[in-house]
Amino acid sequence: MAKQQQVVVVGGGVIGLLTAFNLATQGQAVVLLDRSAVGQEASWAGGGIVSPLYPWRYSPAVTALAHWSQDFYPQLAERLFAATGVDPEVHTTGLYWLDLGDEAEALAWAAREGRPLSKVDISAVRDAVPVLGPGFSQAIYMAGVANVRNPRLVKSLKAALLALPGVTVHEHCAVEGFICEGGKIVGVNTALSEFRGDHVVLAAGAWSGELLGSLGLELPVEPIKGQMILYKCASDFLPCMVLAKRRYAIPRRDGHILIGSTLEHDGFNKTTTDKALQSLKASAVELIPALADAEVVGHWAGLRPGSPEGIPYIGKVPGFDGLWLNCGHYRNGLVLAPASCQLFVDLLLECEPIIDPAPYAPTGRI
Repeated sequence: MAKQQQVVVVGGGVIGLLTAFNLATQGQAVVLLDRSAVGQEASWAGGGIVSPLYPWRYSPAVTALAHWSQDFYPQLAERLFAATGVDPEVHTTGLYWLDLGDEAEALAWAAREGRPLSKVDISAVRDAVPVLGPGFSQAIYMAGVANVRNPRLVKSLKAALLALPGVTVHEHCAVEGFICEGGKIVGVNTALSEFRGDHVVLAAGAWSGELLGSLGLELPVEPIKGQMILYKCASDFLPCMVLAKRRYAIPRRDGHILIGSTLEHDGFNKTTTDKALQSLKASAVELIPALADAEVVGHWAGLRPGSPEGIPYIGKVPGFDGLWLNCGHYRNGLVLAPASCQLFVDLLLECEPIIDPAPYAPTGRI
């Protein structure tokens, strides 16, 4: 067990919660701070597919994190469920991609990476997904792709974290700046008080760039709005996930169907719009015509932490001893969280890292 240090984690989304959880299980003292309630931003708003939407379009850096996380998610969910009684509902359904323009590239990627992706006849898709719309002619399928019910994951993580010794969580406690002494970051200022530690971890999602800007550093992480809608159907209505034309349908175990999502540059504005609602409903009906008669039971927006190529920043901030980043996961925060947070803790505690940390290092990237 590593010697105990005090770590201040700024941001209580899935990345911050799991970072804190991993640190606390390694015997570290952790203070977690969030500007609102934990897990209420992108971690709550996302769809929860445990795969990048188009995994073959990403760099090897994203792929390495995604593969580790996908393999780890079922045991993480089991561990959290056993500890808290709150099931994150990792629901393995498989995923069909329909009418892809780059199908050949997808299949070549899968062969290279050893992933179970294969071309299937559209008639087989219609047999497997009887509610699918008529307008599709080709498909590829990956078995074993799961989705996690992210609001439940957040609830479970929070409960598991609070049950650990040496953990303090302060919600509705916005960080206003960093405490710098002798060239070292030794804590943060909030309206409540100052919080000091041996290390400070910035895991504030779309807000990370703004916070780091207070030190004169330019972190290219910016908010990218996404809107989603939700239907409620019978529990066996949609047996697996389907994705076409950058829109997807995700079934939850209880029959809720998520349709997402838009991609909007609108600053920190989380207002939902009628334009997005109509666009998402049109996508829903194109994918699954029966949804034309279903009621939309939810419509919301969240802010993704956009970053260049979607490669997160994981590691020490150059020039500011004591300050660390675990942020900038763009569209894949839920997908990449287990690997990102394990890699982060490996680096902070100077353990053998699970994967090569070089692509994620902030040095040279900010």
